[in-house]
Amino acid sequence: MRRMERRALMGLALALILFGGLVLFVYRFVVHGAEWATFYGNQSLYSGEGLTSGKVYDRNGIILVENSPDGPIYNDDYYIRLGTIHAVGDSRGNISTAALSAYRDKLIGYNLITGTYKIKGGNEDIKLTLDANACSVAYQWLSDYEAGSVGVYNYKTGEILCLASAPSFDPFYPPELDEGDTSGIYLNRFLSATLTPGSIFKTVTAAAAIENMDWQNFYYYCEGEREVNGEYVTCMDVHGELDLEDALAVSCNCAFSVIAEELGGNVLNAYVEKLGLTKVYNMEGIKNAAGSFSFPDDVPINLGWAGVGQYEDELNPCSMMIYMGAIANGGEAAVPRMLSPSFISSIINERIGAIQDNVELLDQGTADILSDMMIYNVETVYGKDNFPGLYIGGKTGTGEVEGKEPNATFAGFLLDPDHPYAFVVTVENGGSGQYVAAPIANAVLQELVAP
Repeated sequence: MRRMERRALMGLALALILFGGLVLFVYRFVVHGAEWATFYGNQSLYSGEGLTSGKVYDRNGIILVENSPDGPIYNDDYYIRLGTIHAVGDSRGNISTAALSAYRDKLIGYNLITGTYKIKGGNEDIKLTLDANACSVAYQWLSDYEAGSVGVYNYKTGEILCLASAPSFDPFYPPELDEGDTSGIYLNRFLSATLTPGSIFKTVTAAAAIENMDWQNFYYYCEGEREVNGEYVTCMDVHGELDLEDALAVSCNCAFSVIAEELGGNVLNAYVEKLGLTKVYNMEGIKNAAGSFSFPDDVPINLGWAGVGQYEDELNPCSMMIYMGAIANGGEAAVPRMLSPSFISSIINERIGAIQDNVELLDQGTADILSDMMIYNVETVYGKDNFPGLYIGGKTGTGEVEGKEPNATFAGFLLDPDHPYAFVVTVENGGSGQYVAAPIANAVLQELVAP
């Protein structure tokens, strides 16, 4: 009898092990099945030049690339190819954040039931949210400089309308890079890079000041420099007496260094986290790089510089764009996405309303105050005439980098119900944010709002 009991227990244990293994396999199959089925070693899906099936279109039906057994066929327009390659991807899979890499299961037509077998026959196609012509305009401007990026998205729906990165390359003639190459030609600078932001970061310090200081009674008299323990925070001009709004408009380093010291490093560190600047967003399988910051309370001069976007500040452009969207949208913004919904999903969204993945970064009152300040920046400093027809708020930056020209940056938004767009432009070693990055933003936005 005892022998039978032992055998029964052993049989039960083996059954439980088998059942547990089955559950684990099913789980891994559901989670990783697409990755297994679309592995690059599957010769029925790939040729020597990449995927053999699927087309990628922009939001207006312009074909960006068509995969075929003879290799990918890209758009005929040179600037569209170079302006969209970091979003579309190359045949060798060198850009992991691009559609050909991130969405290859959709291009192949994989599903859990039939795997990669296409019951209906033919290739699978995907449509991106990008506007190919806007990407083309963005790259034409960026091509005059060493490196940079342009990102524009709809802060209500999450649709990325423009994503361009430089340096770029023509996929018809892919570069052969030497080992140790540092050009970053395959790097999507909008998603995967970080850089010294300069004064666009003052919008972060301003948000912290609005919520943690008596900011309406803040005044500072700028003499062009401020001594801190024998060292100096300097401004480009002598600004005179300023309140917070004017300090942001004229981008007074001295005033914002005072604010940074009053807030303290712990508060500033909490705000870069609260505002999503250290966050990695998951955008339908595509992720951005996290920013990194240091706010040393024990070294006031460094804390002051960190509060104006210098010192060790390293900002990711995509996360700043989302923050700009939250300022424009009452504190909440959609998480970006680059893949257009399917036809069925579009019908469902129209009938019952889309369930949008949003993030809340600011209180509405704070967002409204910052929005007004950034519109004031354009009206009083940058010039509305430089952005004809656009109801725009923004902040420029000139990020100093030792031994190089400054990074030119410009971030902001449109307050336009028909075009609710947030944007960020970065030009590495480009110089002035106002005179280099802002005209690029205007050119791209004009393309996007044109009827």
